[in-house]
Amino acid sequence: MKYRTIGTDPTTRREVSVLALGAMLFGTRTDEKTSFAVLDRYVEGGGTFIDTSDNYAYWEDGSQGGQSEALLGRWRRSRGVGDEMVIATKLGAAPLAPGTGFIDNPEGLSAKTIREAAERSRERLGVERLDVLYAHIEDRTVPLRETVEGFGALVLEGTVGLLGVSNHATWRVERARALAAAAGVPGYEVLQYQHSLLRPRYDISDALFEDGSLGHVGPDLLSYLRAEPDLTLVAYSPLLGGAYVREDKPLPPDYDHPGTPARLAVLREVAKETGATVNQVVLAWQLGGAFPIVPLAGASSVEQLEENLAAVDLELTPRQRTRLDAAH
Repeated sequence: MKYRTIGTDPTTRREVSVLALGAMLFGTRTDEKTSFAVLDRYVEGGGTFIDTSDNYAYWEDGSQGGQSEALLGRWRRSRGVGDEMVIATKLGAAPLAPGTGFIDNPEGLSAKTIREAAERSRERLGVERLDVLYAHIEDRTVPLRETVEGFGALVLEGTVGLLGVSNHATWRVERARALAAAAGVPGYEVLQYQHSLLRPRYDISDALFEDGSLGHVGPDLLSYLRAEPDLTLVAYSPLLGGAYVREDKPLPPDYDHPGTPARLAVLREVAKETGATVNQVVLAWQLGGAFPIVPLAGASSVEQLEENLAAVDLELTPRQRTRLDAAH
């Protein structure tokens, strides 16, 4: 395993493994025995960075979520896991009632909600301090200053370490960080967005993003990250839910454009040249890019995790990387 530092403040920054483990379906679709086996193998492989959310996975059983955090809490207690593991969670997108969701009835990002939701997450995880806490989705019904100061207060109190943001417009991330600096409170340092080798169309709107996707890493966010080297990009769904390799998992509709076949062709060529799997090449491409990316990949079996772990040691040649970057 390889490691990198996230955050800048000596009191809150953490060293984490370059490959993060997504725990979204642990405790629901992935049963406890399997989840524990995957977590144990991840630790054995040197992994130290686990990702969850307070709303995972409400859609599996029509609940309000919390199953993943609760499972991680049971795993921590049963294994005697301490602060050597960095567990990141999110708030803001849990449904306020069973049978609803983050589109029609999200908990939101008011200062009161942030404090109460963070406390519930700490209780489920069984930790005194949340290592990384993200704003999961935007809440434009609340003044951004209130959200920023609500998160910052938890860091100053010591119940949260690093702050992160996910699925927000780049301009709102920058505005939030400026507000935090002006208020003298910690701001967002970890950015979690969907990113992979294949590029989606960014102009397709949906119920959450009326102007086009804010959840993918687009040109604006890439430019922002290059200009702000202290920020960390955590890339969720780097393997597109298995769509690179599984015939029963077609690519999402927003990848249906002329550039996709060309990039897939080069990806398969490079996989053949390296003797690695397609998934491993995608992860290695992210890990060795122009600026560091922490891939966040889930696993529903130990076998899937083994494949992902092996990608950490895969070194692509400069020519291979150039071909992957240039294909369109």
